[in-house]
Amino acid sequence: MGDVYEDPLAELALRLRTLRAQRGLQMGGLQQRTGLGRTTVSQALNGQVVPSEATLVALAKALGTDVEPLLALREAAARVPQVRVAVRPVRHGAQPSFAERYLRYVTERHSQLTVVGLDLSRPERARWPLDAAYLSLELAERAEDWPAGSEEPNSPSVIVRRAEHALADCRRVLLRGLAGSGKTTLLQWLAVATARDELPEELADWKGQVPFILPLRTLVRRGPLPEPQDFLSAVGAPLAASQPESWADAVLARGEALVLVDGIDEVPREQRGATRDWLERLLAAYGDARFVVTTRPSAVPEGWLASSHFTELSVRPMSAADIGVFVGRWHAAARPSSATDAECSQLNDLEAALQVTVRAQRDLAQLSSTPLMCALICALHRDRRGHLPHSRMELYEAALSMLLVRRDLERSIDVPEGIQLTEHQSVQLLQRLAYWLIRNRQTEMERTTATALVDNALPAMPTVAEQGTADQILTHLVGRSGLLRKPTMDTIDFVHRTFQDYLGAKAAIEAHDFPLLVNNAHDDQWEDVIRMAVAHARPVESADLLRRLIERGDAENEHRPRLHLLAAASMHYATEVAPGTRHKVTARATALMPPRTLQEADTLSALGPGILDLLPPTADGLLEDEIIAVFRTAAAMGGDQAYAYLQHFVPTVAHSVPRHELMLGWTNFEAADYARDILRLVRDGLHVTVRTRAQFNALPLLTPIETISFELALTPSEILEHLSPEHTTSLFLRSMEEPSLHSLSFIRSLAALRSLALGPSTPVDGLHHLAGLPLQKLNLLDLPEGVSFQALNSLPQLRELLLYTVLPGRTLHTLPASPTLTRLWLGSQIEASITGITQWAMLEDVVVNHVMDAVEWAELAELPQLTSLQVTDADLANAPLMATVNRLGLSVSRSDIRLDLIPDRFPNLEQLWINALADVACDLAPLQSLMNVEIRLYNADRISLTGLEGFAPERFTLFPRPRPIQT
Repeated sequence: MGDVYEDPLAELALRLRTLRAQRGLQMGGLQQRTGLGRTTVSQALNGQVVPSEATLVALAKALGTDVEPLLALREAAARVPQVRVAVRPVRHGAQPSFAERYLRYVTERHSQLTVVGLDLSRPERARWPLDAAYLSLELAERAEDWPAGSEEPNSPSVIVRRAEHALADCRRVLLRGLAGSGKTTLLQWLAVATARDELPEELADWKGQVPFILPLRTLVRRGPLPEPQDFLSAVGAPLAASQPESWADAVLARGEALVLVDGIDEVPREQRGATRDWLERLLAAYGDARFVVTTRPSAVPEGWLASSHFTELSVRPMSAADIGVFVGRWHAAARPSSATDAECSQLNDLEAALQVTVRAQRDLAQLSSTPLMCALICALHRDRRGHLPHSRMELYEAALSMLLVRRDLERSIDVPEGIQLTEHQSVQLLQRLAYWLIRNRQTEMERTTATALVDNALPAMPTVAEQGTADQILTHLVGRSGLLRKPTMDTIDFVHRTFQDYLGAKAAIEAHDFPLLVNNAHDDQWEDVIRMAVAHARPVESADLLRRLIERGDAENEHRPRLHLLAAASMHYATEVAPGTRHKVTARATALMPPRTLQEADTLSALGPGILDLLPPTADGLLEDEIIAVFRTAAAMGGDQAYAYLQHFVPTVAHSVPRHELMLGWTNFEAADYARDILRLVRDGLHVTVRTRAQFNALPLLTPIETISFELALTPSEILEHLSPEHTTSLFLRSMEEPSLHSLSFIRSLAALRSLALGPSTPVDGLHHLAGLPLQKLNLLDLPEGVSFQALNSLPQLRELLLYTVLPGRTLHTLPASPTLTRLWLGSQIEASITGITQWAMLEDVVVNHVMDAVEWAELAELPQLTSLQVTDADLANAPLMATVNRLGLSVSRSDIRLDLIPDRFPNLEQLWINALADVACDLAPLQSLMNVEIRLYNADRISLTGLEGFAPERFTLFPRPRPIQT
């Protein structure tokens, strides 16, 4: 690819990108400093077109460099005919470059998925074109830059967007998701869409990249993690031998690489630190490349890559609408081109019946909320003529039977290998392979290893041995079982980790390897294995296994919560548990109840409905953090049992549950039922958030509505349909889709409206329709490029302005707004200087989410009524005397914040909030002189605290509250 881009335009683009990296500027910051549009800046940095002289002058000024060399390169580029070879198109009649060959390889290699049970007659054909299989799932992101402890009703503690929207403004992403949730499929789609140059418009900044898919399950088995020159050989790409010298290094250095690292959870726990070091070395060397890293949620703690500026996103369960789309696509893919009219009619009837069933049965809807389980349910539904198992373990058992034996379409077909195995024989062999992988903490093995394992089993299986050699038997299992596959010619793995864990757990129980199970129970890689082992075990064995988990938890403080909660969750899988064992497990888990944090709640919800029995039935005696966490546990779990629990719990909590938590629950249950049974109980003051059409249709159950957020694209008439001019006081429009509103004039009909929040769906010329309205509060988030802010000067009653969007100017001097502002919040998207803030002399509450210099601090100090201030990674050495400030918030991602300067700079402080954005150390000893200061530490579990000796316990509060150490 190096020879393709050796031209003046490429050199100019490289120089601009290098300067931007050296200055540490993001795209939004560069836009603000230059006043240029996003597309103009992106094209200049990527060398897509020859930039104008004015564009280069603005960029040079913003980047602090001499413009003449840039203009010389521009002049040279303008003289060269633009015959640059794009990476994507094939040049007919010419020898393709290595980059072109590689991108075609990526497209062919990753353009299909293996789908469980898609074609039982020919398992090797159970492949689904990625174009048809890919479903844009929802990703959730925690809003880190909202002030800690904020009671702001519009604060989005969790922002939920479709994948392409959530990824749009990110360069580095850590993607969390449960097994089968679609993480790997998303990476495949990113790789193929990038290689084909078919990314959606939302990901325009990602175009022109070269994707590298790096599955850690493969890499960790092969030794040290690879350097760039070994990326292709490490994943077995045939093109590795013809790769030009330093090609991968050059692609990464130019910022043209998309590095997709799949499966941190596939790495043994003791090697994850080394994996992070490997990633950080790559990031240090290739800061302009894009990285997406995936993991199961429990494998690494929150903020694991925060110091490297990764955005953390979580894959949300499929909604009812997504499940419906998936079911339709599965059945479409399952129709062979040669199908008769009768066969097509039968599939159509099965699809229609399943669409109804997954909507009507909540337990089934919960099971089908991931692509893997949804595909499994579709296959079983077809195979069993519409009859489905109800529990997860029954689904796995039925799936094995379906994939191994019950192939109605196959019965009349001769077996090419001349080998016929019974279900029991196949399971015994597959268990050996699965258990070896689990014991050795691998997710794939060399074919020679698999052959040896089969060969070792054959002496005890004479009826199998007489049918062929170990290699022939293994070939049969790979080709006919539907459970094994070959990632490369010389490796074997299971089609999904879930089947590996199920079979390996069965083997562990049959081998009575209880000590091995218990000794590894603290490792997240063994979590599902333990639960399935309890399910496979006989009553005496399951009791023994649960007892051993409890005893190890009693003996080890470090792993106690995980082991005791795992025992409680696993007990739900057991067919029969003796009362004495049940009492021990329940007693230990109860000691960890109720949950106190949202992280604890999310962990508990993943353990299944058995946890509900351990939650308090009412809110009596619970503190606020416990009420919120208990609600989150049940709401995130979904299902009939969780719904019944919430119906009983919610009336006892009155208004103690934040409204955004109530809305999270709404997405996990049937919309109309939840609105009628749950939301109506707390309707007064409810902040309704609408994300789906089903929720929109349920709004009549909640009228009159005072405060509402719409996060899906609607027309003005739809927005007004359920609102009341007399009652609706707060409206939030935050669809992440392209602007769907042609005008905001409809807002003028809402006479009672006092608070308005606008997002990406805002029309570019829309704000002028707000002029003259009696709005007191305006919240602007991620507005589209080109929106004019002039209307802010025509809102005479505006008091609160919250800006989480790119601003047009480089300072606040040009931001028009009423001089009567008392509150100004500036989000992390705003990289403009805050100079000019003194035009709002009545400001009392200010939030700034970038590091300020001495000039900016000096302007803040001139605000005569400023009492509340929150800043991010503040350089307090630049802060002057701030005598009026009595509430100070510090969001920190580093340990070098000078807390010792606070007493001198903020002598009248009454409250100090410290919010840890990453793992940091804080010495509070210098604050002991502030005798009347109340200190609140948010994300305190990420703070290494010292200097507490001189403080009375009532002077500081930790969030989350620590639990006493059990003895």
